Amino acid sequence: MMSPVAQFRQLREHLEQQVVGQPELIEHLLIAILADGHLLVEGPPGLAKTRAVQALADCIESDFHRVQFTPDLLPADLTGTDIYRPETGEFIFQPGPLFHNLVLADEINRAPAKVQSALLEAMAERQITVGKKTYPLPPLFTVMATQNPLEQEGTYPLPEAQLDRFLMHLTVDYPGAAVEHQILRLNRRESAAQPAPKFNKLKQQQIFDARQEVVNVHMDEAIENYLVALIIATRQPGEYNTELASWLQVGASPRATIALDRCARARAWLAGKDFVTPDDVQAMLHQVLRHRIILSYEAEADGVTKDQVIDRILTTVPAV
Repeated sequence: MMSPVAQFRQLREHLEQQVVGQPELIEHLLIAILADGHLLVEGPPGLAKTRAVQALADCIESDFHRVQFTPDLLPADLTGTDIYRPETGEFIFQPGPLFHNLVLADEINRAPAKVQSALLEAMAERQITVGKKTYPLPPLFTVMATQNPLEQEGTYPLPEAQLDRFLMHLTVDYPGAAVEHQILRLNRRESAAQPAPKFNKLKQQQIFDARQEVVNVHMDEAIENYLVALIIATRQPGEYNTELASWLQVGASPRATIALDRCARARAWLAGKDFVTPDDVQAMLHQVLRHRIILSYEAEADGVTKDQVIDRILTTVPAV
């Protein structure tokens, strides 16, 4: 029988055939599943963000639902609502799309605050409250959200509390010429209705077993101290670098520490290791901190980006 790590490697190879030119996106989709967290993917239209999530859903024995977020979306469109049955004289709860295992929140920043608050409860508490009743969500529940950074008309900035609930914030960019040729060839094969490679779907229990192995990946105390120091540097930057202190207004919460720990373990496990190295922590820092730190006015005025701030943290905090 194939081991859990071999199953996920096979899954990654299959997804890379379906979504060419986005290996980082695929890796982080798998890390989000393994770390039991939600993923926010930001990038211009047409970069296979939605396609990647749908391809992942096709490889797992689970319920999948895509929700197109729009300004006129209502909370009940996500959570569901009580429906009156005249034949029985009772109200019956009709579950909404959030009761699926994998939920694709497409263009999440187009929905107003009331919708975001309904989604926040689902992401944070793994439950839905409608009226006086609270309903638990499935054990396997992951929100993959996308947003377009180019178009700002008709969009709503996501609240900081909701951003903090995302395990990672991944940015994707345009592919190079060589990858563009691969995309063309893949599109032609699909247009010619050529059969796609078959993949034996992962069962939910296989995902839960893999998650348990990820939790058991060893992290040395020195690595843990380094991980914590990276997060503390966002809150007390003056102890490390005066310029860094002038760039940061708000640092990351302890939720960032937990997220970095989970992601580093998942990355190490995917690589076939049973221990975490500094490289695993460093590789995940941008995705974990990008949406959790707030820059100062001085940094924004100077054109300093969050990724540049995170780069400075990595070069400033001594590694083990």
